[in-house]
Amino acid sequence: MRHEATEAEGRLWQELRDRRPNKIKFRRQAPIGRFIADFVCVEARLIVEVDGSQHADSLHDQERDAELKARGFRVLRFWNDDVLKDLNAVCDTIIAYVRDQSLQPWR
Repeated sequence: MRHEATEAEGRLWQELRDRRPNKIKFRRQAPIGRFIADFVCVEARLIVEVDGSQHADSLHDQERDAELKARGFRVLRFWNDDVLKDLNAVCDTIIAYVRDQSLQPWR
């Protein structure tokens, strides 16, 4: 189900849209199976999620990530605060994960 973007999602989308980071194609609010990914780069099989504090230690997110991984995707998660405070570092990290598909998310 599509929803209103948070401030952090909106800011990140402004950086990811229109192939802005190194000509990398991202889609926003993309359906994958029974889930909606905040952002996805299909070519790199990378999903980027921007989370608020309600996602800390979320069993639902762990189950969701496991299903998405079973579909062949890596799930990279950032806190809203990370995006709002250091958008450049978030974008640099996303680019690194797109370029090097052997990298695995840390959370």
